[in-house]
Amino acid sequence: MKVRFWGVRGSIPVPGRATNRYGGNTSCVEVRPRAADPIIIDAGTGIRHLGKALMEGTFGDGRGKASILISHTHWDHVQGLPFFSPLYRAGNQVHIFARQRDMHLEAVFSQQHDAAYFPVPLSAMHADMHFHELVEGARFHIGKAHVTCARLNHPWVAIAYRVDVDGASVVYCSDTAPFTDMLLGRDFIERPSFGTLPPPVQSELAAMRAGVVALAKNADLLIYDTQFTPEEYQARPHWGHSRPDDAIEIAREAKVKQLCLFHHAPMRSDDDNDKILAAARELVSADKFTLVSAYEGLEIPLGDQ
Repeated sequence: MKVRFWGVRGSIPVPGRATNRYGGNTSCVEVRPRAADPIIIDAGTGIRHLGKALMEGTFGDGRGKASILISHTHWDHVQGLPFFSPLYRAGNQVHIFARQRDMHLEAVFSQQHDAAYFPVPLSAMHADMHFHELVEGARFHIGKAHVTCARLNHPWVAIAYRVDVDGASVVYCSDTAPFTDMLLGRDFIERPSFGTLPPPVQSELAAMRAGVVALAKNADLLIYDTQFTPEEYQARPHWGHSRPDDAIEIAREAKVKQLCLFHHAPMRSDDDNDKILAAARELVSADKFTLVSAYEGLEIPLGDQ
């Protein structure tokens, strides 16, 4: 399979000269099994460019089939879906998988197509759309690919995905806070200072962390949320994002082969990302796994080609 990055940014798109090399689009990763349909993870603004590329093939003729795995429904992970060209071509099949609470999944996506926000309602899309509700720990197949889920430590709800296919595995963990200081769940927490953090629910956090490590065990590629520097995390522990050190710890314990820093902060310039990557590589110089930082257009071949 091949893994290609179409959007690597968190929170908000940031096009411009300072973000040209890494890219300014929000989260979207394509997993393409050999001779099979694409599996897309998250539908940030990067999915628009992916959709245009897909329309040059079978999707342009209305014969395409794609699956979209949504980590969670915060804006930066779904805001590109209304601009995904294959949805506008009759005959295409698009399956959308996500974990949701209190509201049917199709209703969640319909909201961003309401007239106040977008001129085309979801019901007017010409493609054949299917919505699949997930729970933490779900296991299912998409074609010949086996998909596994685990819960992440993020406000509202977020899940990580592992895709095993073609003799290789890729794990996508975005967004998540560390599994130490506070447990994030249904509600957003008001900004706390570290001296007043609520006591962590150690058993739940430990179980959640163990689930992520198990999900990533011996993976060929681990894509991990590293939006914050240590100083930024100290100021915003309630936002649900990690630091490079957190990703490295998980990668070491899971014994992955390659770690990819992902979900770059919107204020982070290309030069800033270079410095973070260089510092992280120093930390893993004695480790057995390799370390890269995600940028738009990065393509990583895994397993059987």
